[in-house]
Amino acid sequence: MEDPYKVLGVARDASQDDIRRAYRKLAKKHHPDLNPGDAVAEARFKEISAANGLLSDPEKKGQFDRGEIDAGGQDQGPRSGYRQHADGEAGRRYDHGGGGWSDEQFDDLFGSMFRRQGADTPRRGQDERYTLTTSFLNAVNGATQRLTLPDGRTLDVKLPPGTSEGQVLRLKGHGAPGRNGGPAGDALIEIQIAPHRHFTRDGQDIRLVLPISLREAVIGGAVETPTPGGPVKLRVPPHADSGTELRLRGRGVPAHGGREAGDLFVSLKVIIGPPDQALDDFIRDWTPASAVDPRAAMETDQ
Repeated sequence: MEDPYKVLGVARDASQDDIRRAYRKLAKKHHPDLNPGDAVAEARFKEISAANGLLSDPEKKGQFDRGEIDAGGQDQGPRSGYRQHADGEAGRRYDHGGGGWSDEQFDDLFGSMFRRQGADTPRRGQDERYTLTTSFLNAVNGATQRLTLPDGRTLDVKLPPGTSEGQVLRLKGHGAPGRNGGPAGDALIEIQIAPHRHFTRDGQDIRLVLPISLREAVIGGAVETPTPGGPVKLRVPPHADSGTELRLRGRGVPAHGGREAGDLFVSLKVIIGPPDQALDDFIRDWTPASAVDPRAAMETDQ
């Protein structure tokens, strides 16, 4: 497996924030959901996730840096045979030249024994971090979405209504397995939200630009309007201009976790439409009852 530092494109002294930023940037680029059917992108995403899983864990990162585990997280094992170890500096610590054992040598001996006993103690598995990209509407309304892990396993992630960008969801017991009978770690799922073509989010509120026809702008009336929960009728007042903002109460992000439901703010945009000879003739011959200068409030450049 390739060096995880090279996979993420970070230096060996990179901070956890540097590692996290590099992973998020690469994960967004190569995520399978954004590259459907691209086997190369999928393989690259698995490699990136594995590298992040190792380097984002301070304990595993330290073990890798010290050469105790390889890039796949496997123990490297002893670097030399027993005789070479005994004849080297580590072995010479216990060479008492035929004399009695010193206090320091006993401390080294029994310390080693206790460390070996500690290795048998049940230990909780490490938490593992993943990224899940979801749609705008799934994040707003809540949904259950399946996440495929780099090792091929799948997790069903429940997104609560109002899930926000960068929010981390914890799935208990779905991380790395424990040691010696210890409990498994947790899976930490960071949520990334794909933008919507029409909706934008502002806290608990949602904003929408709604095109209306010239007739609807002049006469007014009920206009079907999309909302995150489905279409509703919005009453447009007569003589509505582009930029007029209307509010649909409670049609924003649904109430959840003690927060009130947000509102949907609709900004009108008047669309004249394709050429219409009848309209052209009417406007050309029409004389308004009162002349209006729509630019009267604008400052004149000097």
